[in-house]
Amino acid sequence: MQVKGVALRGPKLVLLWAMLGLGICSGAQAASSWEQGRNYFLLDPAQPTTVAPGKIEVTEVFSYACPACNSFYPVVDRLKAGLPSNAELVFVAAAFRPDEDWPMFQRAYYAAQILGLDKRTHDAMFDAVWKTGELAIEDPSTHRMKVPPPSIQDAAGFYARTAGIKAETFLATANSFGVDTRMRQADQLVKDYRVEGTPTVIVNGKYRLDVQSAGGPEQVVELVKWLVAKESAGGAKPSAH
Repeated sequence: MQVKGVALRGPKLVLLWAMLGLGICSGAQAASSWEQGRNYFLLDPAQPTTVAPGKIEVTEVFSYACPACNSFYPVVDRLKAGLPSNAELVFVAAAFRPDEDWPMFQRAYYAAQILGLDKRTHDAMFDAVWKTGELAIEDPSTHRMKVPPPSIQDAAGFYARTAGIKAETFLATANSFGVDTRMRQADQLVKDYRVEGTPTVIVNGKYRLDVQSAGGPEQVVELVKWLVAKESAGGAKPSAH
């Protein structure tokens, strides 16, 4: 997990995920005894959702520059594939680590969202930061932050290559009032959700959980599906539309 003010990288991050993964085999029996206040946390007041009325919203708070989010995105892909038809996965891009270029990646995400590119470029953006190095934020040999860090112009080049959008079109959108508004809304949501690190998952604006509280990456999938079923049985709350 990437925690506000704390960067877990390299061997430390691998060790953390290995430790959290030790409980994966016990996920099935844990699903029958999820405990509020330990495995997941009630948000009071509940936050409005943005999905269609009657739908249950599953939200991941993330950053492309977060190494734990990069490790987690294959799990998120499996979660999305396993959600019932009445649930919808959405994303909120966090920006609480300006020292690691998170605000730039937040701006890039919401520009891609407005342009309708976000869904087909989401995984590729993680790969550009953490695999190919096209938008790497750190030197892979020293794990020190790059100076200067990747810029929004660099991100525009990525989207031009992967999505066929003109760089100048992407930049105009990235610097628009609409993106500024979505960034402010995302920052407020992160506060309202009381997110302390990433990745964090919110179910229907009511429940917050993360890899550590669930007991491991795969348990996140089971716990989210359990909470979605719980919300389905109780009736999804109205959206913010």
